[in-house]
Amino acid sequence: MKKFDLRKIRLKTTRIDDIDDRMLLINLYATQAITFIIGFVWLLFQRRNPFSLYAPENDWQFLYWGLGLAAAVILLDMLAARFVPDEANDDGGVNDRIFRTRPIWHIALLSLVVAICEETLFRGAVQHHIGPYWTSIVFATIHVRYLRHWIPTGLVFVISYALGWIYIRTGTLLAPILAHFVIDLVMGLVIRFRREP
Repeated sequence: MKKFDLRKIRLKTTRIDDIDDRMLLINLYATQAITFIIGFVWLLFQRRNPFSLYAPENDWQFLYWGLGLAAAVILLDMLAARFVPDEANDDGGVNDRIFRTRPIWHIALLSLVVAICEETLFRGAVQHHIGPYWTSIVFATIHVRYLRHWIPTGLVFVISYALGWIYIRTGTLLAPILAHFVIDLVMGLVIRFRREP
């Protein structure tokens, strides 16, 4: 039987254009599953009931906060798209590859999966441990595709901080999940139906 040798593992940089659509989706869903599992287990180690975090604390107040934040972020993104040069907003084509050819139902599903998984980890587990400021720094850092440009990195940080704030304000993960879902859904639909110049 052959022995497994860690020294033989080689990492190489891959461009988004080198990945076919099937592999892109597998990577996306796999990373979201890992994100959710880490968040869920972290919550258990914190001796917190993960399911109680999804319960609305103040009736339907989370709807106003989630939809309000989503509307503000979408407006901010539209302003950034209008006044900031395209090269300063470049994400390396990742969002375009993810959303450009997807049917609407799949854009909605992707947006929901990402919102639930990321908010469970970052707002649910990480923010409880290190607070909204440092959580937002970590959140902005893991969105590696934006790190080459300070404007999208700054926007991701601000959005993350706002998501953390509405979580604190409402006491339920439903508010940041709703905001995250609506933001991703609208941005995905904009990419899907945008006319090429």
